[in-house]
Amino acid sequence: MSWGKARNVASSLTLFGFCHLSAGDLLREEQNREGSQYGEMIRTYIREGTIVPSHVTMKLLENAMTEEMKKKTGDGWVDGRGRFLIDGFPRKIDQAIGFDETVCLASLVIFFNTSEDVMLQRLLERAKTSGREDDNVETIRKRFRTYNEQTMPVIQHYRTLNKVAEIDSTAAVEEVYQAACATVTNLFS
Repeated sequence: MSWGKARNVASSLTLFGFCHLSAGDLLREEQNREGSQYGEMIRTYIREGTIVPSHVTMKLLENAMTEEMKKKTGDGWVDGRGRFLIDGFPRKIDQAIGFDETVCLASLVIFFNTSEDVMLQRLLERAKTSGREDDNVETIRKRFRTYNEQTMPVIQHYRTLNKVAEIDSTAAVEEVYQAACATVTNLFS
């Protein structure tokens, strides 16, 4: 599934009381934040289609989660706990382990799966309006390599912990959304 379609489905899951955080959005905001000590480094990693160092991404997520915890109330938001749907993270095994050990333990990983051909076409379509410098064939192919080498071991890690729900995202957005809703409903049952 293109990151955009996955994000649309993820954002829709806020009806379950989740706060949706996008690791990519947080990184792009930080790279553009005036005075950021990480801005140029983040920009370079994104342009090269590689993964930003774990400590940077984890700190940005932790800060965003802390801010949301101060604002949210209601079902799923009590006693210093909350419901977070973190989009695009973890991308490496050290991020997965580090996040689980130092920030919070993942309850479930929703793995939206599709072929590289479908993903390439969706990303090139997104490129027409995204304005993102990393939405080009060369960088996308680098991201695919990085994904296969570094992110798939994360999926395998969480599979061994029985924490992966895989959804075929080749289908239409509405079908993927329904599958994601069923997955979350099952998590809370």
